[in-house]
Amino acid sequence: MNWLSHPYRAELGRSAMSDEERHVRDMLELVLFTAPGERVHRPDFGCGLNQLVFLGNSPELALTVEMTVRAAVQRWLGDVLSVEALAVAAEDAVLRIDLDYRLRASGEAGSTSFTRSIS
Repeated sequence: MNWLSHPYRAELGRSAMSDEERHVRDMLELVLFTAPGERVHRPDFGCGLNQLVFLGNSPELALTVEMTVRAAVQRWLGDVLSVEALAVAAEDAVLRIDLDYRLRASGEAGSTSFTRSIS
């Protein structure tokens, strides 16, 4: 199945499409990096990780991010996927999130990673 790409863009005069793997990654990215209050009709949507990267890098930040990510994914995407494994590493000036998941509809396993620089 094909989905509209996020962020929305046109390709060759048509809406750009993405496959299911890319669509799930897009949904995860939206949940993780949307700040609560950013969406008008869903003020509690999001995880707000962009705000956490300004706290400075530490093992405590990694633990906080892990708990926050797990809770947000369960709340907003719990009907679409289940988290199989979640690893958060705060090394040097980079925060890395590795997420393994299983799609509920098909049972298909997938994984994705996100990295953000920490100031």
